[in-house]
Amino acid sequence: MTKLNETTIKQVVEGMPTSDGAGVKLKRVLGQPALQRLDPFLMLDEFGSEEAQDYIAGFPKHPHRGFQTVTYMLNGKMGHKDSVGNEGLIEDGGLQWMNAGKGIIHEEMPLQIEGKMRGFQLWVNLPANEKMSEPGYQDIPTANIPELTNDNGSLIRVLAGNYHDQEGAVTTQAVKPQFFDFHLVANETLTLATQSTHNGFLYVYEGEVDISGKTLKKGQLGVLDFADQLTLKTDDAARAIFVSGEPINEPVVQYGPFVMNTEEEINQALRDFQQGVLA
Repeated sequence: MTKLNETTIKQVVEGMPTSDGAGVKLKRVLGQPALQRLDPFLMLDEFGSEEAQDYIAGFPKHPHRGFQTVTYMLNGKMGHKDSVGNEGLIEDGGLQWMNAGKGIIHEEMPLQIEGKMRGFQLWVNLPANEKMSEPGYQDIPTANIPELTNDNGSLIRVLAGNYHDQEGAVTTQAVKPQFFDFHLVANETLTLATQSTHNGFLYVYEGEVDISGKTLKKGQLGVLDFADQLTLKTDDAARAIFVSGEPINEPVVQYGPFVMNTEEEINQALRDFQQGVLA
């Protein structure tokens, strides 16, 4: 029987406090000086507070072109609408996977004035041949996200990709993403198959997780060196998200919410936005 090689951690990154939108306090984990990008991923933010003033201003109207945004709500209610008439709600455990494509004007605003609001926003790049695709959404309520429980009682939410033959809720094929949310019990040893051609990370948002002798603590992201399988071990209960995808290996030129391949494409995006023809 062929021995499987272990996926390991090659870099540990701490989230950096910042704010975005109209002053929403958050932690920028990917998209900061210590880890600018991880092809195909452009940004990972964790937001979380029980203080309304930290999130109530939300994310007013802002443009996007050339990539996908993923909003995963752990707690709270976030409303969204856009320039082409789409409108919806993301709440506890729900997921929105938005393809900005050729352009969209989007806003996300809290639909609560008290209580905890916590979640993640991930930006996923698009290859050149999909950057000008039609915008679209997958709004997935928590009830439609497949969940698996192993023999020890750990819960695995399969948001995108395939976990032990369970297909995830998201159907996008750009970069063939995998996105799992692990709710691990104490004294767990959990193994998942990983794809050696992918880039990706594990981000611990509660507790601590050991990977091949290296411990990731709450608020730390481990950039993974992919092999055949990833083994997660815990002493106490922990929670973490696992994200991976195929690298695009194309030039990236980014100007705020526009992510293209060339300066000219960025200039065109700015002209389109200024002329009101982005979306």
